This record gives sequence, structure tokens and C-alpha cells, in this order.
Amino acid sequence: MATISDTLLHPVTSMSTPASASASSTQEAPIMLDIADVSKRFGGLQALSGVSLQIRQGQIYGLIGPNGAGKTTFFNVITGLYQPDTGSFRLAGKIYSPSAPHEVAKAGIARTFQNIRLFGEMTVLENVMVGCHVRTHQTLIGAVLRHKAARVEEQTIRERSLALLDFVGIAHFAERTARHLSYGDQRRLEIARALATEPQLLALDEPAAGMNATEKLALRQLLIKIKECGKTILLIEHDVKLMMGLCDRITVLDYGKPIAEGVPADVKKNPAVIEAYLGGGH
Repeated sequence: MATISDTLLHPVTSMSTPASASASSTQEAPIMLDIADVSKRFGGLQALSGVSLQIRQGQIYGLIGPNGAGKTTFFNVITGLYQPDTGSFRLAGKIYSPSAPHEVAKAGIARTFQNIRLFGEMTVLENVMVGCHVRTHQTLIGAVLRHKAARVEEQTIRERSLALLDFVGIAHFAERTARHLSYGDQRRLEIARALATEPQLLALDEPAAGMNATEKLALRQLLIKIKECGKTILLIEHDVKLMMGLCDRITVLDYGKPIAEGVPADVKKNPAVIEAYLGGGH
């Protein structure tokens, strides 16, 4: 079976992934995601207005704000579910267009959702193998005829999927039906499946939602482990305490506009952030 480092840093295909970046070097690391001046309107509602951010390679970057601040809308724009009215998008220095989720995945961004979206009747292993197939080379004809190259690639995918399950801590559930996993383990499975797509950026939409304190601690440890393997993470989360102790940098949205950006120690002291969470009707 492939090792953890093989799984995340030396994937099945030849597509390159970011080199490992330590916590002390992320501020000088190359920019992984560069998004500028994003706006989005739904009818008479201006959901986003001039939102920009830069995430450097190897960072865990947080996006927080009160309910209705525009976090999920921004996430959905970045990952191709919504079409922006304005904005420019670069991933690892290359322009990408968030025109559709599959195009964003091809560009190198994988995401999870606030509401878990697994193939409930498939096994845990099969769910991760689905993610691996985003980067496969075999055609439909090869899959049907089961020639040698297709069989070798399928075995490689299976081994990599098992290694990913081991990495997130649920390899012992590989043959279990996904819907029979506990809530926390389903979250881990979603992350494993996202990692299987070999993303340059892992985008997580409220991964701690519904978790108890023990599960949140385990999630925190997993995200740090993913970062230590060189991955870059963008994270939306309502648990501000978790975010302040986990993220390298944070952007705060309120009413669709950025009101603060920086390291957690500075953000939590920002008067505009305190007002957004504690005043003005929030």
C-alpha cells in the first residue's frame, strides 16, 4: 500500500502538487489562490461586493463572518456553483474560470459541502475511488475491455484510495456502506474523497458543523496533518474559537464585504469584527 507521503505528495498521475511548506514559511510562500474584486448580485440583493483574497501555498486560510455575511456565496463562486458578476481568479499563477464545478476541479480545487454529500449506498472505499477517477487516463473503451493498462490503473487507484482512508483514520471502514458511518467519520470520508482529486487547494465548507468537542479536536489534528503534507486549505467555519487556533490568516465578511484580514491575533481585536459579531443587531 502507498504511504501517506506517496498519497498526498506523489499522486497517481503526473500532475504536480505543492511542495511542503512549514508554518514559519507560509508568509513568504508563492500565492496559491489570488481572487480580486468579486461581486455577486441576486436580484435586488448585493450578496458580494468587491471581495478579494490571497492565499499562499501551505496556508490554512479562514473565512468567517456572521450569518448572512456572504461566506457560502463567496465559496460557491470560487468553486463554480455560482457565476460571478465581476472578479478575476488565479490558481497557482494561472487564470481559471469558475464556470462549472467540474472545470474548477480540473483546475485543481476540491471542495466539501456544509451538508454531507456522499454516495450513501456505495462503500467507503468506492467513494474515494470516485474522486481518484477525476485524474485517470483510461477511456470508456479501456474500462469496458479491461485491458492490462486499465487493470493496472484501477489497482493503483484502489491502493491510493486505501492509503487516503488510512491517512484520515477510517481505513478499517473501507468496505462499510458510507451511510452507515458516524457523522464525524462521514466528514473524514468527504475530505478523503476531495484529496483523491489531487487538489492544489482544498476548500472545506463548515467541516466542523454538527461535531462534538472530541470530533472537532480530531478534525483540527487532521487539517494540520494535511497542511504538513504541503496542501493549501480554504476553510469556512462558524466555530470562531476553532478558526482562531487553526488558521494562518483570516478574512472576515459582513454584509458581503470584507471588513478585516490578517493573522488571527489581529483579527479578533479588530473593532469592526467585534461590532459585526456583537453589535449592530448580530
